[in-house]
Amino acid sequence: MSQELTYESAYNELQLIAEEIENEAVSVDLLAEKVKRAAILIEFCQQKLRATETEVNNIIKQMEGSKGGEK
Repeated sequence: MSQELTYESAYNELQLIAEEIENEAVSVDLLAEKVKRAAILIEFCQQKLRATETEVNNIIKQMEGSKGGEK
């Protein structure tokens, strides 16, 4: 069951956790566990977004650099 975590799967799991907590469907015994998992998922999503932003910015810089050399 060691499936690689993706942004989409992490985001979907976060939505489920939030919904369970909002609907009070989480027992007090599991609440801390759910909050810890949510914190891990949030950190994963933030890292993924930062990495994607950096990659996109690098691609844009490369594209701008190649345009400047084509005169």
